[in-house]
Amino acid sequence: MLVVEDDKRLAATLRRGLEAEGFSVDNALDGEQGLWMAAEAAYDAIVLDIMLPKLNGFQVCARIREAGNWTPILMLTAKDGDLDEAEALDTGADDYVTKPFSFVVLVAHVRALLRRGAGERPTQIIVGDLVIDPGKRTCSRQGHAIVLTSKEFAIVEFLARRLGDVVPKVELLEHAWDFAYDGDPSVIEVHISNIRRKLDRPFGTQSLRTVRGSGYRLVNDRD
Repeated sequence: MLVVEDDKRLAATLRRGLEAEGFSVDNALDGEQGLWMAAEAAYDAIVLDIMLPKLNGFQVCARIREAGNWTPILMLTAKDGDLDEAEALDTGADDYVTKPFSFVVLVAHVRALLRRGAGERPTQIIVGDLVIDPGKRTCSRQGHAIVLTSKEFAIVEFLARRLGDVVPKVELLEHAWDFAYDGDPSVIEVHISNIRRKLDRPFGTQSLRTVRGSGYRLVNDRD
């Protein structure tokens, strides 16, 4: 998720809170940086302040849409007039929350946007007998709940949305970790091993597969 907010304290608070809810978060502190980051990485959602230096939120939102990027956008601002809300929606925002706000309500709005997604997405992703619910952040197989960490869930969800495709390790890193992650890329291998132990081994399946030298893919093992 990308949070574009010029108030450094609020930006840091939002990042900590959203990460505690299981999201991977990048921060941008002005409109130009936010616009660049939105173009450089594939985010599941963008939280966008209106009163930003360099480019305001209306301009950033409009340019994101002009570029054909339909990532869900939540406007977050102290401007609460009807005209501001109307302009936010008219420039392409999907939702609008005013400051001061309840963090619980903000997270609920974000989860609602994620359920809707950038296009038409099902509330649940079903891969054979594997059921993934991005809104509730739950996963089950054959009716049995599978407890995943936030990183594990992010990896499984991303692979499920790309069902059957080989997803390179670098794409998984960019999705499940933040934009500036420069740690050991082998961390993915550790998480993949843990996911297999939870997702496949107890059920005698082989849904999560390694394509040597290329990446990983999720398949319907029952086909």
